[in-house]
Amino acid sequence: MTIVVNSKPQELPEAATVADLIEQMKLGEKRVAVEVNTELVTKTEWKSHRLKDGDKVEVVTFVGGG
Repeated sequence: MTIVVNSKPQELPEAATVADLIEQMKLGEKRVAVEVNTELVTKTEWKSHRLKDGDKVEVVTFVGGG
């Protein structure tokens, strides 16, 4: 299936979850926020939230600074 991640098309297997996407993007150790079709998906929901063909996903990473 094809989803759009941060305005770029990306291929994922059917029935992939948000957790699968984060793993594919190699962001597992980073602090990130995920929004699917303008709705926030909390980290506790990542493994159960299945993505669908055509979903629009925004992934934002947090960086510290000072």
